[in-house]
Amino acid sequence: MTVKVLIKRNVPRSNNEEIMKLFAMLRSAAMNQPGYIGGETLKRVDAPGKYLVISSWKSVDDWSRWLVSPERRQIQERIDALTDSETKFEVYEH
Repeated sequence: MTVKVLIKRNVPRSNNEEIMKLFAMLRSAAMNQPGYIGGETLKRVDAPGKYLVISSWKSVDDWSRWLVSPERRQIQERIDALTDSETKFEVYEH
C-alpha cells in the first residue's frame, strides 16, 4: 500500500534561498531510494515561511528506511539549523 508523507517546516524569511537548495538536495537524494515515487514542495500563501512537502512512497517501510538513512539525516540537520521549529512528519496510507 502506498503512503504519503506530509512534512511541515517553518522557515524564517532570511533562510528561504538556502532552504530551497536543501529541499532540492533532499529530493534529489530521495529519487535514488528504493520505493520513492515522487514529491512536491508547497509554500503557504497566507503564512510566509511555512512549507509543506508531500512525499510519496511505495510502502511505509521504504519511507522508514529513508527517514533513518545517514544521507537524509545529514541534510535534515542542515535544514534544522535554518528553521525556527521542529520538522513535523505525518504518514498517511493511500
